[in-house]
Amino acid sequence: MSANSFDARSTLQVGDESYEIFRLDKVEGAARLPYSLKVLLENLLRTEDGANITADHIRALGNWDSQAQPNEEIQFTPARVIMQDFTGVPCVVDLATMREAVKELGGDPAKINPLAPAELVIDHSVIADKFGTNDAFAQNVELEYGRNKERYQFLRWGQTAFDEFKVVPPGTGIVHQVNIEHLARTVMVRNGQAYPDTLVGTDSHTTMVNGLGVLGWGVGGIEAEAAMLGQPVSMLIPRVVGFKLTGELKPGTTATDLVLTITEMLRKHGVVGKFVEFYGEGVAATSLANRATIGNMSPEFGSTAAIFPIDDETLNYLKLTGRSEQQVALVEAYAKEQGLWLDPAAEPDFSEKLELDLSTVVPSIAGPKRPQDRIVLAEAAEQFAQDVRNYVSDDEEAGKESFPASDAPASANGVPSKPTQVVAADGSVFEIDHGAVTVAAITSCTNTSNPYVMVAAALVAKKAVEKGLTRKPWVKTTLAPGSKVVTDYFDKANLTPYLDKLGFNLVGYGCTTCIGNSGPLDEEISKAINEADLAVTSVLSGNRNFEGRINPDVKMNYLASPPLVVAYAIAGSMKVNITEEAIGNDTEGNPVYLKDIWPTEAEVNDVVANAIGEDMFNKSYQDVFAGDAQWQALSIPTGNTFEWDAESTYVRKPPYFEGMTMETTPVEDIAGARVLAKLGDSVTTDHISPAGAIKADTPAGKYLTEHGVERRDFNSYGSRRGNHEVMIRGTFANIRLRNQIAPGTEGGFTRDFTQADAPVSFIYDASQNYQAAGIPLVILAGKEYGSGSSRDWAAKGTALLGVKAVIAESYERIHRSNLIGMGVLPLQFPEGASAQSLGLTGEETFSITGITALNDGGIPETVKVKAGDVEFDAKVRIDTPGEADYYRNGGIMQYVLRSLIRK
Repeated sequence: MSANSFDARSTLQVGDESYEIFRLDKVEGAARLPYSLKVLLENLLRTEDGANITADHIRALGNWDSQAQPNEEIQFTPARVIMQDFTGVPCVVDLATMREAVKELGGDPAKINPLAPAELVIDHSVIADKFGTNDAFAQNVELEYGRNKERYQFLRWGQTAFDEFKVVPPGTGIVHQVNIEHLARTVMVRNGQAYPDTLVGTDSHTTMVNGLGVLGWGVGGIEAEAAMLGQPVSMLIPRVVGFKLTGELKPGTTATDLVLTITEMLRKHGVVGKFVEFYGEGVAATSLANRATIGNMSPEFGSTAAIFPIDDETLNYLKLTGRSEQQVALVEAYAKEQGLWLDPAAEPDFSEKLELDLSTVVPSIAGPKRPQDRIVLAEAAEQFAQDVRNYVSDDEEAGKESFPASDAPASANGVPSKPTQVVAADGSVFEIDHGAVTVAAITSCTNTSNPYVMVAAALVAKKAVEKGLTRKPWVKTTLAPGSKVVTDYFDKANLTPYLDKLGFNLVGYGCTTCIGNSGPLDEEISKAINEADLAVTSVLSGNRNFEGRINPDVKMNYLASPPLVVAYAIAGSMKVNITEEAIGNDTEGNPVYLKDIWPTEAEVNDVVANAIGEDMFNKSYQDVFAGDAQWQALSIPTGNTFEWDAESTYVRKPPYFEGMTMETTPVEDIAGARVLAKLGDSVTTDHISPAGAIKADTPAGKYLTEHGVERRDFNSYGSRRGNHEVMIRGTFANIRLRNQIAPGTEGGFTRDFTQADAPVSFIYDASQNYQAAGIPLVILAGKEYGSGSSRDWAAKGTALLGVKAVIAESYERIHRSNLIGMGVLPLQFPEGASAQSLGLTGEETFSITGITALNDGGIPETVKVKAGDVEFDAKVRIDTPGEADYYRNGGIMQYVLRSLIRK
């Protein structure tokens, strides 16, 4: 029950239903707040308890100073939690482990139960092994169940053992698309109350739901577990960046072009840790699908959330996707009553403002390794010619190419060339070269939820097939929609045969290529690429293109709209300027240009209007949690504690609570530490957290081999996230990681200073030696450390390797928070300083003093770091009192466990 200090409790009548609400107009200053802060204000009014959430917190939000730097902490209680299976399995593993820990500490295991609705969508496990055939989907699903049976049995057990926990089985769709199409409420109804739907998710692209007016963002799995158990999310009232949209998109441009432009603008402006809110007349002209596409990319430009207010477009989408009449009526009535309805002419009070005229957006792609590196499509071939030199060079430090004779530039524009013959399995012979597009994937929640770009892709395929065009034989083409609705409207519009004809057969309903589940290239092609060390490319309609993420054979990755993915599959090379050069020849040998097969806006709109209906959504989601016969046939254990299988290589009981007592251990300074890794700028969680394929000659591969797992059954790191033994062996093992204390290496290597001459070894092996010797470890890093997906294993693996502190120039929000959640201290170099400027080599022995000040209840501003002969004051990046409590307890899970037992 709310303390209701502001007398905000009221009633809202909608039709025959009456709901309790908490009125925002009872708080002075509420009317001028941006939409997102109004949602937070309602959250505080409803959850005010006089202790963690007080009248002073509510007043502070009502009196928000848009120009002030964030300094006021509030406790945000999300209405629900959403997970995908890669990040969700460890959450359920941890909940199961917590039940046992509670029992061992004398508490009631049943207390470990989600108190907020938690929904998990299995979407990250399907791999595009099979492609280009009509039965590719069926074969990939069969392989998925074979590889993941243990995980799926565990999740089915969780669905029966935990209240308020639901699982959307495999083969249904991508979590964020399922969220906007079905799970999102926009306005939540629970226990007679109506309030804004809010959430946290274990995937950074949780922000896709911001397009529906739902405030939510990605957190680490550790924070999500705490939210499920009733713990509010500690946060500072953020700065809110207003992004004004004017005008309309020009024909020929897509939502992907728009979102890449916005990503570039906001990354350049700097929005890390801030809310972004879209306003202006251009919002009303922006379709819900495009809003969701923009919200989805929030992690790529670095903001916490990227939200749109509620309006008629929101209601139309809710109706289209099968929400009930009463629910749609409630959303409209509630939003208008609470001042959450869009006023296109309003100029809310924002901390900062940007503006974009939608008519200035031009066709674009992004790459070759970051989403914010936008390239105008007309300049893509020229930019590739420059960028490829960074991938064919042997001289990484100089960044310049000195080509041997065989690699001499083969064309006037000086693009490196190494034509390499491939004899395919069917006997055909062709040549591939630097820039060959070897993966063309229509994939990822970002775009497959958007019918306009998906229909455009299918129409490009139709026009191409009618002219006799085909994909190049070296291109792996895949279609992985975010829900079954997509294939339904392709079928209804009779567009599926054309996609199939070009090799874009359905491979699965899941994330696939965007998360590294692209599957292997044909063996002959892979062999040719690696033997010639070719810099080949992927083109995907995703949101992530970080190095080493998409496919181990592919060095350069480009984000593009679905219709451009089809075009590049036909062109076959990034060297082709597809805006001017022919992408192929028709049946009579005449050149065909992109403009010849690009659909008009009217053609796309006609298909969308006539092929998509409410009935499709009702059919797809009518029994979404039941699953198919294969899911229902899985055998599962019973009982409220899990029966761990000692032989399992997928699900193991983690060591987080071993030796834990009810009393906390005082925080200690760090002495005699060594550097495990010295890293540069923009090291992402993809570089840190294990992802993708597991190679046989790595510590993780050796572990699986020792446990009787055949190479063909290794599966991916993501699928084995429930086994900490595999995951810690893959932490910092990305094939593109460059550890500066082991120069000349690429991948998970370091130098082991426990041994004479400090030989180069695997990071995991070195960490085991350090831990056996009782030596703590530190990580040194540059700017934007930990950007990328909200991966709990980037923090869990760091902690389990024995790392006690990270010292970076700057952090991305989620990873910094996750480090604290695992008991790792995030520190920051002094302003303007870096490991390089301080002369640190990584060979020094470190001591960090002043940490013990945390034992007195406060947070020290800085601590003293001594590294060899170098001394400096590092900024402590524990930003809130709540984070300090987590750190004192050894981590967020330990804090929650102690709190629940004491209740």
